[in-house]
Parts: sequence; C-alpha cells; structure tokens
Amino acid sequence: MAERKHFYSGTKWEKQIGYSRAVRTGNIINVSGTASVENDKIVGPNDPYLQTKTIIGKINTALNKLGAKLEDVVRVRIYVTKISYWDEASKAYTEAFGNIKPAATLVEVNALINPELLVEIEADAIVDE
Repeated sequence: MAERKHFYSGTKWEKQIGYSRAVRTGNIINVSGTASVENDKIVGPNDPYLQTKTIIGKINTALNKLGAKLEDVVRVRIYVTKISYWDEASKAYTEAFGNIKPAATLVEVNALINPELLVEIEADAIVDE
C-alpha cells in the first residue's frame, strides 16, 4: 500500500470527530468537507460568496501541504444550505476553477454543523508521483 500522509488544519472538529482535512495516498489527495471557519470563527456569515472563497483558499492550502495545487483537482462537491446560494457560490468557484474545469456537483443540504455555515466543499486531486 502507498504511503499515507495527513494534513490537519487545526479545527476543533478534526480532533472531536477524528478526521483529517486532507489525506494523500500515492498520487491521490482527498480533501474533506471544508467550511469557512478560521480560528474557530465563521468567516463570512450570511455571505455565500465569501464563504466559498475562504473554503477554496483552505482547500488550496491543504493541497499545497500535500504536494498539489488547485490545477490538480479533478472532482469537487459543493454543498449549500439554500439552493438560492448557488449563484454566489458558483461565482467564487468559477474564479478559482473556471479554467481547470474539474467534474463538479452542487447540491442543497438541510443543514451543516453550524447554522451560520452556508457552504461546504470537498475536493479530490490527482498528482504526478
């Protein structure tokens, strides 16, 4: 089996629930559902655009720590708590991924772990070994 590398961003939920922000096994990197939280504070309450921008920045950091970049992303899943947020979330998403064009899904979910969180994103990347 390929070596397994973990990246932790330090959120309280990583320890409490027991997961990694991202895991690299071989040339595949999976980034967990990522929300707009920094230093245990919500970034951009009531602002799906800012939350999405913040999340993509956090995903980029996780990828970089494991030897990848946004251009290596092949799959993205975007979860919004109201489907009406799709436009603002998509605008921020397109600014980052518009030229990369990974496979993507955007769905509405009933709720996230905190009611101020409006968007959560997962990403998968493949890199050269």
